Amino acid sequence: MAEAERIIGTPDTPDADRDGQDRDIEDRDLRDRDGREPAGADGTKEAAERPRGRRRIAVLFAVAAFAYLLDLVSKMIVVAKLEHHEPIEVVGDWLRFEAIRNAGAAFGFGEAFTVIFTVIAAAVIVVIFRLARKLYSLPWAIALGLLLGGALGNLTDRIFRSPGVFEGAVVDFIAPKHFAVFNLADSAIVCGGVLIVLLSFRGLDPDGTVHKD
Repeated sequence: MAEAERIIGTPDTPDADRDGQDRDIEDRDLRDRDGREPAGADGTKEAAERPRGRRRIAVLFAVAAFAYLLDLVSKMIVVAKLEHHEPIEVVGDWLRFEAIRNAGAAFGFGEAFTVIFTVIAAAVIVVIFRLARKLYSLPWAIALGLLLGGALGNLTDRIFRSPGVFEGAVVDFIAPKHFAVFNLADSAIVCGGVLIVLLSFRGLDPDGTVHKD
């Protein structure tokens, strides 16, 4: 009996073969279409996370671009319309718009260290770009985008405004009563920093993992 089965062999199953071929074709089509491995293959989780990571990076740069352009346009208007003019009272004495050139850090601190603050701003931008490669958290994308946009805004002033490259004075114009004068870039940096602190307290990492102590 065993010899007969060996000679005869296992009967063909065309339906099963055809189903297998169809699955192979679908898998190849999936790989060709979006460059990812099909479900169930090795590396599926990593492949599925790549588009998600790209979306978070897109959010980061969109927020950064919005913050940067808003800061840039506001400073252009202030320099053209407000500099060398009387301050504009927005809310009585509590809030004014007053054009001031600041050679120091945010809110007017450390005017003797302009070059150092310029280097720090550039370093922050480099760190954010490095973090973006492993970014899978939407709140972190927003926070880093605010930091990036604010740092780029003030760095642009330090590079292109007088008295010289890397020593330029930042344009500040938001002047609350009994507080330092600042600009929208400073506001974006502070908001991004506060959000990062809150995310850290919640245990949320830039890669989307949550630590519960």
